[in-house]
Amino acid sequence: MDMGMSILVISIAAFVGVAALVGGLAMVAREKPSDKIEERLDLITGANTPKAAKEGLADGAGVLAQPLDKMPGFFETFFERFGNINLLFEQADTSLTITKLVLISVVLAIVGVGMGAALGLHPALMPVVGLFLGAVPLMWLLFRRKRRLKHFAEQLPDALEMMSRSLRAGQSLNFGFSMVSSEMSAPIGKEFGRVFEEQNLGIPMEETLDAMTERIPNLDLKFFVTALILQRQTGGDLAEILDKIGSLIRDRFRIWGQVQALTGEGRLSGIVLLALPFVLFLAVYQLNPDYIMVLFTDPMGTKMLAVAVVMQILGALVIRQIVNIKV
Repeated sequence: MDMGMSILVISIAAFVGVAALVGGLAMVAREKPSDKIEERLDLITGANTPKAAKEGLADGAGVLAQPLDKMPGFFETFFERFGNINLLFEQADTSLTITKLVLISVVLAIVGVGMGAALGLHPALMPVVGLFLGAVPLMWLLFRRKRRLKHFAEQLPDALEMMSRSLRAGQSLNFGFSMVSSEMSAPIGKEFGRVFEEQNLGIPMEETLDAMTERIPNLDLKFFVTALILQRQTGGDLAEILDKIGSLIRDRFRIWGQVQALTGEGRLSGIVLLALPFVLFLAVYQLNPDYIMVLFTDPMGTKMLAVAVVMQILGALVIRQIVNIKV
């Protein structure tokens, strides 16, 4: 118990020191407010050069929509080197930032270590509990992103049919985007409304549609955008094209539902097989903790545990490849 309390005190001290260091670096590295204000004024007044104006309009919605006091923090600047991390938060439609996510993960990890010490767990298990709780915010973010993209895919056929009826009624394509944004709920209402607002800012439709496909990685949406761009260049009955794409999406959902029903047994078997080692570990730990702790204290036990984890991951990938049938 004394060792657990020592680990807790050391973890809290390390967290306070890292938080102070991160805060100091963020204050030094953040962007000046005047730069953000000048960028927005140049975009609104058209003070950019022709080339810079075109590039500015491509980011116009983001520049005009962001608060003036929103400055990139240390973690935002650091993770931008590894790709567009902010796109993940945008796809999940959350107000969290990278800095907040990291801080929440660190706090939960420390709480996990403290809970392990309070419950009297073996010191070797405390980092495992801390890592599990620290990964909860990231898992929540990925789950929220997946749920939002799935909801968007379900709404897309109705949105295409609504736009098709709008075109047959004599309305413009831009009005169709506006009608979808006002009549349908998020996420598709928000995304189509963003396209409508960006067009009102003067951004070409091709660029706004390409930006939407980057925010929403959906194959059916790419079909819609490609057909729309080709129709604007070559002509044709756009309403009929939208009806066919909507019908194709509905048929795909129907086939996907049949595939899910046929692979339900395999998916359930995979969940049971993947969860069984963890359940047995907890059961044996409750019955005889000293027996299971050999995996963490003995060198051969750590090697066996590492091999077991690798085999578990490989098994999960194989089962996923079997039951994950593309439609």
